[in-house]
Amino acid sequence: MKTLVLWIVALAGIVGLSVAAYEPTLNYWKLRNAPQWRTAEVSRGRIVAVVNASGTIKPVRSLTIGSFVSGPIDPAVPIAEYNQEVKAGDLLCKIDPRIHAANLQRDMANLESSRAELDRAKAQLEQAERDLSRVTRLREKDKTFIAETELDKYHYSVLTYKAQVGVAAASVKVAQSTVDNSETQLKYCEILAPESGIIIDRKIDPGQMLAAQFQTPELFVMAPNLRERVDVHASVDEADIGLILQARQQNLPATFTVDAYADELFEGTIQEVRMNSTTTQNVVTYPVIVAAPNPDLKLLPGMTANISFQVGDHPDVVKIPNSALRFFPNPAYVRQADLPLIEGQQDRSDEQQVTQTEQSTSARERSELRRERNRRHVWIAENGHLRAVEVVTGLSDSRFTEMLKGDLAPGDKLVTGQLQQVAGIGIGASR
Repeated sequence: MKTLVLWIVALAGIVGLSVAAYEPTLNYWKLRNAPQWRTAEVSRGRIVAVVNASGTIKPVRSLTIGSFVSGPIDPAVPIAEYNQEVKAGDLLCKIDPRIHAANLQRDMANLESSRAELDRAKAQLEQAERDLSRVTRLREKDKTFIAETELDKYHYSVLTYKAQVGVAAASVKVAQSTVDNSETQLKYCEILAPESGIIIDRKIDPGQMLAAQFQTPELFVMAPNLRERVDVHASVDEADIGLILQARQQNLPATFTVDAYADELFEGTIQEVRMNSTTTQNVVTYPVIVAAPNPDLKLLPGMTANISFQVGDHPDVVKIPNSALRFFPNPAYVRQADLPLIEGQQDRSDEQQVTQTEQSTSARERSELRRERNRRHVWIAENGHLRAVEVVTGLSDSRFTEMLKGDLAPGDKLVTGQLQQVAGIGIGASR
């Protein structure tokens, strides 16, 4: 009997201990098996939205300097070198002037000959006028002195010499114009810089023969004012060109980098958005010109620039981490009230669904649907479940997105992913 009582007391003790330990044990296993969330905080600060593109650096203008005259390049005169900075009027090279100088001497001799011919014609005219005057006075005294026919000969002789004077004067003008042409041809033997700039290409060598009969030979390519400004020619997708036009109206800057100076940031302004679009594999792009100063000549023609066009700048806004906007939860962890958001029973802001819906809607409906893209949901861990918070987003950069509307405050923790648990130790799982 005594043994039975001891067994009953022992059994009652075991049952009591089991009941007392049940709830703590259950809570322990719940906590151990509960999901662990990776979170990020809502903050307040500046949001700068950009549109990225690539482009090529080019000079504002490229002047191709050619030759109007033919002949060999004079090896006795130094030729302008690559990258040489020149001023307006500087001698770049010289074409051998001997042929053109000989042509000028010949034409000057022809001019002197024409002037002498004019003087001779004037002398003959003066002699004919005097003969006519003398005969006229003698006939006035005696009309039988000379016949009427002879008098007409003297008269028309004067007219003839007057015409010869006119012809000789015209010949002088022709000879003078020929001399002027030869002088100009001789001056063209000296190739001068039309503006101040830098020689970026040279296409001739000393002694090279130039033939300008059919087309103007190209000698140099010069970039004027390369230190003052260069242009970056960028190709921007048609989907972003509206933002670029707004940025140009607001005088927002554009920054870019080049591979030659990877750690240096250059800044420019949107100078022009051109309308001559280019279509490549059904992708439409528009050329955008960005003007940038170049005082140190670090930006060379032909360099590739990676450009970021600033299209928005909000200095003090509530910022949501982009990773929180990308997070999509497992329905098993979502509270009951928010399950319709992820089960497709209510409108979702998922871009793939929006794109598929746009294909079967009207233009008006597509416009309204695109405006709804800014309505998103983020998730907060609360009492072992995930609670959805609806937000309306604005500008976005690479890490954060502006919150225009929503029940969030700086410091709130948003779920960005789930941590995997191995042997009770949380390990981050990339999603």
